[in-house]
Amino acid sequence: MGFQEIKGSVAVLISGGVDSAVVVHLLCEMGLKPDLHYIKIGMEGEESSCSAEEDIELSQTTAQKYGLKLEVTDLQKEYWEQVVGYAIERVKKGLTPNPDVMCNRLIKFGAFEQQVGCHYDYIATGHYATNIEKDGLMWLGTAKDPVKDQTDFLAQLSYEQIRHTIFPIGHLMKEEVRRIAIDAKLPSARRKDSQGICFLGKINYNDFLRKFMGEQEGKVIDIETGKVVGHHRGFWFHTIGQRKGLGLGGGPWFVVKKNIKKNIIFVAHGWDTLLQYGHDFRLADMHFITRNPWDKAPAAQPIQFKIRHVDHFLPGIITLDEEGYHIHSDEPIQGIAPGQFGCIYDEKAKICYGSGEISIYKNK
Repeated sequence: MGFQEIKGSVAVLISGGVDSAVVVHLLCEMGLKPDLHYIKIGMEGEESSCSAEEDIELSQTTAQKYGLKLEVTDLQKEYWEQVVGYAIERVKKGLTPNPDVMCNRLIKFGAFEQQVGCHYDYIATGHYATNIEKDGLMWLGTAKDPVKDQTDFLAQLSYEQIRHTIFPIGHLMKEEVRRIAIDAKLPSARRKDSQGICFLGKINYNDFLRKFMGEQEGKVIDIETGKVVGHHRGFWFHTIGQRKGLGLGGGPWFVVKKNIKKNIIFVAHGWDTLLQYGHDFRLADMHFITRNPWDKAPAAQPIQFKIRHVDHFLPGIITLDEEGYHIHSDEPIQGIAPGQFGCIYDEKAKICYGSGEISIYKNK
């Protein structure tokens, strides 16, 4: 299904950025008159939250340009209870959470759908993804622009959520989106892309963790020599694969392991250290968006995958064993961080099947 074929009522999730503004423009060019909705989430009471006045002002200006209605939906309470709660719970266990993934599943496509989106035939967003019809079902497809592809952020959505959502810019490269915005004189045409974690806005992630977790000094140990090479302020400030922000001289240093009980961070030294790489991980609670593509347990099925938001896919093999889905790659995988989501694609990286939480092996 191409978005050009859409007929019926459409709600656009608008953020104040260039991508969602171009979605509005393209739908209006098709002759549709979508309603615009700005979701107010983020750190309540913080001046630099995602719900910045500038975002709403730009969204309002876009609405006025096309004679459309803009509504602001306040979901801060739901966000605090569900997404922030999820993030803190994972961090306390020494895991690396991905709150943006859960924000999409629980808030943007969850609470909003229950309160507002259910009254529309479709929800349109500025995510870089596509809709693919196959075998009479709707699948989440990857974007034309591999650098901007956001399917890993959407891989925890349900089939009903995907079936109800359209991605009008997924077939465009980012520079094409920017050019359309400039040509159409959209108010956000030259606005820079947002960076970082959605719910924090401009708030430093470590400041967020410090607010809820505090600080506790611990040792930083060279895993190869066993020597103490520095100190840290709490294991929760660090994630597997991290290089920057360690405060160690003579680098590079990479975080390769954490001892949660003893509050110890283990690091490896040098660019060529193999200790920062792995070839295997497993996925707990594997979630398939549309359906499991394998009728039975996959026997060394070739796939593509991501374990973080990067601009490329990695080739691998997926199997099912007593501990769940197992992923192996002949290529070295940098920074396998338990708690993050491993996202699974078909062999050509065209369809996103879903994702699961990266989990440690019980016997390792």
